[in-house]
Amino acid sequence: MLQGIDPPPERGKVSAGVRIRRVRETPCRPEIVIDGRKLLSFSSNDYLGLATHPAVIDAWSQGARQWGVGSGGSTLLSGHTAAHRELEEALADWLGRDRVLLFSNGYMANLSILQSRCHGGQAIVQDRLNHASLYDAARLVRGPLFRYAHAEVPDAARLLARARPATGTLLVTEGIFSMEGDRAPLPELARVARQAGAEFMVDDAHGIGLWGEAGQGTVAFYRLGQDEIPLLMGTFGKAFGTYGAFVAGPDALIETLIQEARPFRYTTALPPALAVATHEALRRVIGEPERRARLHEWVGYFSRAARELGLPLGPSPSPIQPFLIGSSEEALTLSQALEARGIYAPAILPPTVPRGQARLRISLSAAHTQSDLDRLLEALSSLCPIPA
Repeated sequence: MLQGIDPPPERGKVSAGVRIRRVRETPCRPEIVIDGRKLLSFSSNDYLGLATHPAVIDAWSQGARQWGVGSGGSTLLSGHTAAHRELEEALADWLGRDRVLLFSNGYMANLSILQSRCHGGQAIVQDRLNHASLYDAARLVRGPLFRYAHAEVPDAARLLARARPATGTLLVTEGIFSMEGDRAPLPELARVARQAGAEFMVDDAHGIGLWGEAGQGTVAFYRLGQDEIPLLMGTFGKAFGTYGAFVAGPDALIETLIQEARPFRYTTALPPALAVATHEALRRVIGEPERRARLHEWVGYFSRAARELGLPLGPSPSPIQPFLIGSSEEALTLSQALEARGIYAPAILPPTVPRGQARLRISLSAAHTQSDLDRLLEALSSLCPIPA
């Protein structure tokens, strides 16, 4: 598959099955420095380029001057501040939900939802390609677990009918899948969940901020609301450019999480300054729709050009563009060859993706330029020529 590959730099070299931490020495922007080398990055989840937005940085600084750098305790002790409350209320209003509850990260939010909703033996029906946090949470609650074929609604309906314990069932999917970049068929899944009498949860970590009239995410893209999808999880470390997560839903659900979710109860609250910065990022998500427009323009441009070049790109309407390779060794070789040309696109290997489905997870941002995309496309086409 690969040809004309320059020898990769020895520094930071990896092999299949071995993971290392690379040291980034610059802020989260398209041009970064890793291990002393300047690289054009396609590895960030900062989809709207808000991680270095001056207004968000200023909000963080002002929040730190007002609140200090830490919350000082868990939410149920003294860690919950007016800054947290204001962010939760703003998010609830934006999403059209009764209430929102903040969490330290998406992993803990997902664990909290499944632990509080399924502690009585309820069955969990999940998309086979759901994020690891959702599967870890299901294993920890030790209830019956069923996995349906990726995005296959008939298979989900079959398993919902099969599961059906007396204690209830929870259907779980991502909104945008973190490695495939595709959208879940939410309207159809909501329908089969309703028919089966199951609760429905959507992890929209990679969709929040990117779709909908004001960036409310994949649920808004499909024009669905709290009645159809009562459990909604989102994160701030992607489109918002900050850190943390939230769960949005009916008042009774949020109150249950406050009272029963152990990860929520026993964790220090987010720094108030971070809540202030995230609130500002929310204002930018709502008030700067041109960022979403530019991102979608780049997604369309890159996917069209890749198809015209015959490159093995998976179908994705999102900024996650999977460059499918298969072999872990070839994925690593291609990633290292790109890095030798000044482009950073790490290989994604099993078990993060299924065996035989190694890839580059090319991640686009509104902060990229067309020349950035052209540089990547030229490098990929020269390293992965398609036979005549």
